[in-house]
Amino acid sequence: MSTFWSLWISIITIGTLVIMGCLLFWCSRDKMGVEEGEDMGHEYDGIREINNPLPKWWSYMFWATIAFAVLYLFLYPGLGNYKGFLGWTSSDQTVRSIEESKASLANAQQNKRLDQYARELDAAEAKYGETFKTLAYDASGNTLLPITDIAANSEAIKVGQRLFIQNCSQCHGSDARGQAGYPSLTDNAWLYGGEAETIKTTIMEGRQGVMPAWGDALGEDGVKEVTSYVLGLSGRKVNAKEAAAGKSRFVVCAACHGTDGKGNPAFGAPDLTDNIWLYGGSRRAVEATIMHGRHGVMPAWKDVLGEEKVQLISAYVWNLSEKTDK
Repeated sequence: MSTFWSLWISIITIGTLVIMGCLLFWCSRDKMGVEEGEDMGHEYDGIREINNPLPKWWSYMFWATIAFAVLYLFLYPGLGNYKGFLGWTSSDQTVRSIEESKASLANAQQNKRLDQYARELDAAEAKYGETFKTLAYDASGNTLLPITDIAANSEAIKVGQRLFIQNCSQCHGSDARGQAGYPSLTDNAWLYGGEAETIKTTIMEGRQGVMPAWGDALGEDGVKEVTSYVLGLSGRKVNAKEAAAGKSRFVVCAACHGTDGKGNPAFGAPDLTDNIWLYGGSRRAVEATIMHGRHGVMPAWKDVLGEEKVQLISAYVWNLSEKTDK
């Protein structure tokens, strides 16, 4: 961080400790002009105020807290750019990309620095690395097992579920049922296909789905008419006249969604007939999608997790869809 912000943080931190110490010292002094234990001359609702000092254990506890804070700030980072006497860091805060993060991590591990993140990754790899390889590879240890075979291994599915919760649940939910803008992985409404290898490709390489905005081309009335037609495709009750007009306008949408509205996995265009809506199925939500468009991004996890972990997560996700089918 810049020198200004480093000084700003340091002054506020040290100033707060100084003020707390002064306040505690002031409160521990008797400035009432009345002997300790004597009546202060105040009464409220039958209760008399007595000049009692702060309890000693209470005062000592606060002094100990301030002393601990001073010692901590001396040993560990907490005052702007000061790295602490021990040189400990939770991670390298200068990285701006995955490549820089990997280089920084490799350097930390090679030089045995006190980066907590590097130490935790080392410990995790030592503890679980062999387990991932055993579950993801065949007996030779050189060839990844087919995802469908891994899905038949209950232990592999448990590990895949844990990896999913750690890395994917922030968007798709811990139960993989998704939320607005993040698809459910349990309903078989796959944007890019639900085959085992396709799921793996999605996780490894990521996806970018763009629904263009049609508001300028269709106009407000046109958007309403197309909305009625699209909602009608999924069996919803709509204005028949609007839907008929929307059908002729739907030709601009058919290039991606198909003339029957059943979607196209090659483009990530969803099926509009199954009443499953990624961004909400209310009339207002569908109108907003057509009017303003949508831009969805699924990040690539290849460089973050590595192929063997992705293989296990893919097996878990594919297994969810198999359970849905049954």
